[in-house]
Amino acid sequence: MPERPKKKNVLFVCVGNTCRSQMAEGYARAYGKKIMNASSAGVAALGTVSPEAIEVMKEDGVDISGQRSEQITREMAEKADLVVVLGGSPEAIYPDLLADKALRWPIPDPFCGGIEDFRRVRDLIKARVTDLIIDLSRP
Repeated sequence: MPERPKKKNVLFVCVGNTCRSQMAEGYARAYGKKIMNASSAGVAALGTVSPEAIEVMKEDGVDISGQRSEQITREMAEKADLVVVLGGSPEAIYPDLLADKALRWPIPDPFCGGIEDFRRVRDLIKARVTDLIIDLSRP
């Protein structure tokens, strides 16, 4: 029986840690918990999770209402095996830690948009997280 790869610490980062990174963390926790420990942060965290993000994730069966918006810290960056950047420039804050482990996903920011914007972004993020789970599952 093939050995299961060690769980990766994956940090999803966007600007405010209110929408995109929260949705990515939600999908990663829901679908990828066997292969990754997911967390999220913002380069300028606003301290709250967007109600629209919570709503559209709930529509897809994933509850992110208990997640918290956090500012990225050096400790988070050090602990991460992979940092998925959905917005902002965390590698500018911690270039010594993130230069070699940052992956950029060009996902538009739905903040200040309508609910349909959030749904479109949710679907883009779900597809990316699903692909990431498949990639990390390979030996």
